[in-house]
Amino acid sequence: MKLIIAAIKPFKLEEVREALTAIGVRGMMVTEIKGFGAQSGHTEIYRGAEYAVNFVPKVKLEIVVADGLADEVVETILKAAKTDKIGDGKIFVLDVNQAVRVRTGEAGDDAL
Repeated sequence: MKLIIAAIKPFKLEEVREALTAIGVRGMMVTEIKGFGAQSGHTEIYRGAEYAVNFVPKVKLEIVVADGLADEVVETILKAAKTDKIGDGKIFVLDVNQAVRVRTGEAGDDAL
């Protein structure tokens, strides 16, 4: 099993969710986050005063899938979240040793 963590632009969330549902992803966790990378934040003007925004709002997706589906999930997120502008986000893929469904006690791929 693989854990796919993706940080994307918030306005792309629904488009990414629809694309992942279409390829068979049955669930994900979504968290609103703030961060910075190459974009390094920006400046904004609010009521005539300029101030620095050091952390940019993002949405973090956490998706656990069977090994065979991981590459397709990454490609789907890449296509759906891409705007060709700086700050599109990052995707990380990690190994998952175990998953257990709390309600039934099913483990491994059956828990997904």
